[in-house]
Amino acid sequence: MVGVVNTAAYYGLYLLFLNWLPYLFAHVLAFVISMIGSFFLNARFTYRIRPTWRKFLLFPLTNVTNFLVTTLGVYVVVDLLHAGSRFAPLLASAAAIPVTFVVSRWVMLPKQIA
Repeated sequence: MVGVVNTAAYYGLYLLFLNWLPYLFAHVLAFVISMIGSFFLNARFTYRIRPTWRKFLLFPLTNVTNFLVTTLGVYVVVDLLHAGSRFAPLLASAAAIPVTFVVSRWVMLPKQIA
């Protein structure tokens, strides 16, 4: 559910920024803002943990792959496939969601010592 809320927030921000910015800048700005919200939503609802500065500072690592995949995907959809910039982020995000979940789980949850 957190992923759905975060994707909706990102997409709403992206469409808003698209009115004033080129699509890649709109993508980056919306991504950064939604990533901050995603940290707090994941801490509270997905992992039920207390947010800490350490986890907050590590959390962007969970989104590096997501950011690279979605940025490349947006570029491919808009500039190579000429499919338009309004729906490009939704198409690109679909491929990155599972990877982001796995990495965020690794960062957010305490490590088990075997």
